[in-house]
Amino acid sequence: MMKKQVIETARWLWEQKLVVGTDGNLSVRLDDDRILVTPSGLAKGRLSPDDLVLVDQNGKHLQGKNKASSELAMHLAVYRERSDVTACVHSHAPFATAFAVAGVHLAEDVLPEVVVGVGGIPLTDYAPPGTNAIPKVLEPLLESNNAFLLRNHGLLTIGRTLEEAYNRHETVEHYARIVHLARQLGNVESIPSEDFQRLAKMRQKLDEAWGKNQ
Repeated sequence: MMKKQVIETARWLWEQKLVVGTDGNLSVRLDDDRILVTPSGLAKGRLSPDDLVLVDQNGKHLQGKNKASSELAMHLAVYRERSDVTACVHSHAPFATAFAVAGVHLAEDVLPEVVVGVGGIPLTDYAPPGTNAIPKVLEPLLESNNAFLLRNHGLLTIGRTLEEAYNRHETVEHYARIVHLARQLGNVESIPSEDFQRLAKMRQKLDEAWGKNQ
């Protein structure tokens, strides 16, 4: 069942043009010691269940004919730091990645949907893709954020479910496009401070309600 969900989500990324070629990677934490991850070097829009790779929390290969994603260390770092997270989605989404390449932050206080559903979207320091440098730049940001612009690299979103991680991915990419268009019109207005605080409290209450239901 989970393999099917991962394959469907990978295909959605491709259909939405958030990945091309063999770009991107996804993972799901099945339990305390098993993580299902997409393979290295295969197109995400054309995966089959047998293409997926099973590893343990340390990255040791458990099952699958392929090699795990070259960004596995990034996924493992997320799961180490965030016990509430069970899924990671990474792509080179064009608009979000454009901000990451330009070194431009995406403010948290512009769209209500972003404040409530995603929260902050920090821009990381640069780290070479596929190396242990990525966990090092992510770790200080993981505790209080669910989306990350990887400088000169792409977008990473995380979630308590695979659906939530993917929905956040689409939301951030859509938001980056809106901000880009607003900049062309000349200005990006922030939500008034009082309402920003109200919306942030809504996100906090939703998180607390989730925790109580687990």
